[in-house]
Amino acid sequence: MKIAAIDIGTNTCLLLVAEIDDAGNIETLHEEQRLPRLGRAVDREHRIDPGSFANISSILIEYKAIALQFGALHIAACTTSAVRDASNQKEFLAEMERSAGIAIDVLAGEEEALLTYKGTLGGLPVGAYNVMVIDIGGGSTELSYAIPGTHNGSTKLTRFSFQLGAVRLTERFFRHSPPESAEIESARSLILEELAPVRNPGFEQFTMVGVAGTVTTLACLDQELPCFDAARVRAYVMPYSRVARWLHRLSALTAEQIESLSSSASGRADVLTAGTLILHEIMSLYRISSVMASDRGLRYGLVVREWERRK
Repeated sequence: MKIAAIDIGTNTCLLLVAEIDDAGNIETLHEEQRLPRLGRAVDREHRIDPGSFANISSILIEYKAIALQFGALHIAACTTSAVRDASNQKEFLAEMERSAGIAIDVLAGEEEALLTYKGTLGGLPVGAYNVMVIDIGGGSTELSYAIPGTHNGSTKLTRFSFQLGAVRLTERFFRHSPPESAEIESARSLILEELAPVRNPGFEQFTMVGVAGTVTTLACLDQELPCFDAARVRAYVMPYSRVARWLHRLSALTAEQIESLSSSASGRADVLTAGTLILHEIMSLYRISSVMASDRGLRYGLVVREWERRK
């Protein structure tokens, strides 16, 4: 079955066209990425700028045509933090369906975490247990992990969604480029406040897998890749010391200087420091020694969900 998945995030708009077999194995046929930053100023204004509607619509029309070219008759589209938080959510969804002919599912934070977890594990050298998946998005950060249950061999998947995102923190705290130390400390305080409800079940024994632009861009920078290379990013392991070193370095650079390091930072150079700060604080708080990068995530989980509904 060929399925197209569209993930409309706070910063990015992603397309995956995939073929999934009867056992649920996914073969990637085609991927696209655009960075329209739909969630610009949503943290402050609590609404999506109506001026951005046409831009998103044109991307969806383009993605729909690409999906059809690859023979994907089923298109599943979702959106996350920015649209979740927007007061004009209904107007946005109605306009996308009218203009692009695509119905969009607004995911709750915990559902986003669940689908990201499902979509991330495939293709990585990790098992289903003792894996923590972290998705640092533009508007929110999702954390999910599974531990073996104590009764009947059951497994419990625990998931959280935090109002922490690279765009959200940058807009709220970083008034300068590079950010001043006081701005970084204010952002750090909010991160720790948001993480307070999470009780550590022994995360230092978990394999942390990171998805989305912050982790994949850091994986490119750490390998000195001039551009994004999925094969080099997938399963790349970065120790905590390297994350800390990158946070220190990025915190001293302007957005223009960050973008000059690699084209993989294009479209997110101004928010990469905030995203790295989120990653660093989570790893530090829970004593996590390393993070493994994954180029999969929510859109792959969306393919699995659509397949389960239609099989």
